Amino acid sequence: MIAVRPMMREDVADACRILNQIIAIGGTTAFEIPFSEPLFTQSYLDGTDKICCHVALDDQGEVAGFQWLGAHDALPDDCADIATFTRRDPVLKGAGRALFSETSKVASALGFSAINATIRADNVSGLSYYDKIGFQDYSVAYGVPLRDGKPVNRISKRFTLR
Repeated sequence: MIAVRPMMREDVADACRILNQIIAIGGTTAFEIPFSEPLFTQSYLDGTDKICCHVALDDQGEVAGFQWLGAHDALPDDCADIATFTRRDPVLKGAGRALFSETSKVASALGFSAINATIRADNVSGLSYYDKIGFQDYSVAYGVPLRDGKPVNRISKRFTLR
């Protein structure tokens, strides 16, 4: 069983490192510029749009991934937005599923009816993850440019909570 708990300040360095490694690898996040720890803290721990943010811990108690749930102006009030990032090396199999189990409980308890995930169309592992936990395609934003101008579609998926 993978331990999942709310993110705390002492998790920021490890969680930020995981996100920055994913950004450096490329192709699986819309983010293209690494986060500083203060920006990460503002975005995932202290942001006014944050609903919750959880970390998954490996057997040694190290952060192996995190999942953020927040409000987004482009979504209905009863729909929250989600972002999931898990460590690439070493991978902790099941971390994403464990995180979503907790995140979806919080979202349900707060009265949300759905959760939105928007994923780059070239992020095969991200699309597969959200499919496996029950998200369904909802809409596509075509040709959203990356920093270098390359157009990449963004696929929005929804998970219905009730």
